[in-house]
Amino acid sequence: MDGDAYVDGDAYADDRAYASGQAYGHDDEDGDDTLDAYGTDDEQDHEHGHADAHGAGARATGSEERTFAALPPVGGRGFAQTWWGRAWLQALEDTALDGRQVKRGRQAARKGAVGAVSVRPGRITAVVRDHDGSAYRGDVLLRELSDEEWDRFLDMAADSAGHIAALLDRDMPPHLVEDAAGLGLELLPDIGDLEPECTCGAWDHCAHTAALCHQVARLLDQDPFVLLLMRGRGERRLLDDLQARSVARAEPVREPARPAGVPAAEAYATGDILPPLPAPPPLPDAPGAAQSLDTETEPAPGLDPAALEFLAAGAAARARRLLADALAADHVRAALEPAPTVDEDAVRLAAAGPAPEVAARLGAGTGRGRTGLAAAAEAWRLGGAAALAVLDGAPPASPEVLARAKAALDDAWEPADRPVLRAAGPGRWTVVGADVQLRAGEDGRWWPFRRAGAQWTPAGQPAADPASALEGANEQPVETD
Repeated sequence: MDGDAYVDGDAYADDRAYASGQAYGHDDEDGDDTLDAYGTDDEQDHEHGHADAHGAGARATGSEERTFAALPPVGGRGFAQTWWGRAWLQALEDTALDGRQVKRGRQAARKGAVGAVSVRPGRITAVVRDHDGSAYRGDVLLRELSDEEWDRFLDMAADSAGHIAALLDRDMPPHLVEDAAGLGLELLPDIGDLEPECTCGAWDHCAHTAALCHQVARLLDQDPFVLLLMRGRGERRLLDDLQARSVARAEPVREPARPAGVPAAEAYATGDILPPLPAPPPLPDAPGAAQSLDTETEPAPGLDPAALEFLAAGAAARARRLLADALAADHVRAALEPAPTVDEDAVRLAAAGPAPEVAARLGAGTGRGRTGLAAAAEAWRLGGAAALAVLDGAPPASPEVLARAKAALDDAWEPADRPVLRAAGPGRWTVVGADVQLRAGEDGRWWPFRRAGAQWTPAGQPAADPASALEGANEQPVETD
């Protein structure tokens, strides 16, 4: 990590740049960063994104690969002008251990040292020249989404015409990324996601891979399909899949059948002659015991008796809780809980502590895996759907909430006691030098998190102010497997 940004005591410099919507600062002079098309293969433009129309000269080298011609030297503004381009560079700067190499790479990219850029699923490649003319091949790897993850993304995008229209307009709105994150799909890279390889022999990000990343940021500004190709799907394949899903869902809308029953006016007219309603049932001391399905007969193929017993026990416990809520004195004034999503319901079941084989099925069904499901279940036990949304990285929906969160950070500590925090995304701040993170929820509460291996895990109850939440995280260390 490049710690130079924090030695002056301004722990929130990155936060302010993020909130203001300005390009992430790179100590560059003002100028023009416009992309010009060079060496465009016109026969392939229609198939691969109309490269001339969007400024970056690209040619197709395969059904899932695009090559962009070398871009000319450029000076002036920061490389990334879009928020997703800045997020790409933020991931590079958070990942690289030596900030000086990132700066050298940025200077090399400005001078036109990066050759043609090849983009394909899981990898970007280019030849980068040093000032002495030496050439090195640099590669940066990014995890591809699985077929199952792509199915979830395409289903989500097909349900929203706005998502498709934005992509076709070469835009990546935040709500598209947020909706994908709600399904457990991270489109943009995070810290440690950009893995470097270079023929210069460096094991970390060197100037060559840093220069490649800066050049790709310019391509991402013009065409977010470049990012989706790195995640595993090219533009033509994506659009064909989306069209197929849209056609399949365009079925005739049937008028719902009129419900049978007695008109309300008739029912109320007979109210005076009907007997009074019986007293409500008493609340049982405990949920009913689930019936055992352990018989001497083998179950039918595909039937899991242990899973059915677990679901029955969970339904009984939930029914008792609903009855308790209905018998409460303030039930009439209580707000209705929104119906949980399929993912939320699976996490709720996991929070009940199922048998290992049932938990494994829930982890596979949600796409979270064993470790991710354990963190989600802990979040649910701490705060239900609100805590799960914070765990999954859902940022505050309104700028006002985010502004209040930043103000709370400024006022939470005396200057001498203030920890050094680094912005890790909207509504998230990581303590520099510690595996601890604070996240602001939509309701204004602060949630402490600790890193357990590669997973951020809830570290305690939420608090109204960030200092209390951070203190709670330090008091409750998370055990790793």
